Amino acid sequence: MFASKRGRIAAGVLAAGALLALSACSSGGGALDNSSTSSSSGDTVTIGSAAFGESEILMQIYGQALEANGVKVNLKPSIGQRDVYLKALQDGSIDLIPEYSGNLLQFYDKSSTDTSSDDVYAALSKALPSGFEVLDQAKAQDADSYNVTKEFSEKWGVKSLSDLSKVTEPLTVGANPEFGQRPYGIPGLKSAYGVTATLKPISDSGGPLTVAALKNGDVQLADIYTTTPAIKDNGFVTLEDPKSLIAAQNIVPLINSKKASSTVKDVLNKVSAELTTSDLIDLNGKNQGASKTQPDALAKEWLSSHPIKK
Repeated sequence: MFASKRGRIAAGVLAAGALLALSACSSGGGALDNSSTSSSSGDTVTIGSAAFGESEILMQIYGQALEANGVKVNLKPSIGQRDVYLKALQDGSIDLIPEYSGNLLQFYDKSSTDTSSDDVYAALSKALPSGFEVLDQAKAQDADSYNVTKEFSEKWGVKSLSDLSKVTEPLTVGANPEFGQRPYGIPGLKSAYGVTATLKPISDSGGPLTVAALKNGDVQLADIYTTTPAIKDNGFVTLEDPKSLIAAQNIVPLINSKKASSTVKDVLNKVSAELTTSDLIDLNGKNQGASKTQPDALAKEWLSSHPIKK
């Protein structure tokens, strides 16, 4: 049976001290290249996860679904952030990891302007280095989002990023340090919406420190992922993005092609066909809420309601 692991908040805070605490919803420079493609030995598929709970839950869902269909599985949870786990994929330490389409595309093609789910997926399939591929994308998404308090929204009449131009006081965004360079971060606010903001670096990937900073008024906006229960729990207002600054972030399995057997593809594609954004919100709520249900138990529960047979 798969060992239980920490939830998203605990994992994100722990990882922050040693790494750039960039969630799976981050981008960077190309860690995978075309020079070499390794894979773990034998017929075992080694699945990794990023250093936050949702990624661990998805890892467990992939692993348990594959194991139930006769595939040998090994798990390596909480590897780190994108730069780190893609190097692990490159050197064969892992073979498979759940990913997020839009930011993975930005990782490999910084010039991409695609934002819709279908366009991002098509471009991503072309942008990946040879030897690696993405399987079917899920309808489920977990994207960065700009959030404000209800009080701030009502005071300034702000419901979208475009509305921020009405605000006459300085704006500060609470987010991971790299948000200052991301195309959907501080630079994107300026280029797409003409909004000037400064960054307050908070290395917990939209976790409790970021939430507290927004609630306490230390920041006016916070980057919090759309499936985070804290948005609803605190009555935050997620600002609309009419210019599609933030690209679609569908869940996709990223895999070493050497391990993408017909069985593996069939099982994971069926998982993707079943997985929804509502599922992610529910799973994260149980993981981060009072029950602190562990990723392995959540995956077992989800698969009992969504049996996957090849």
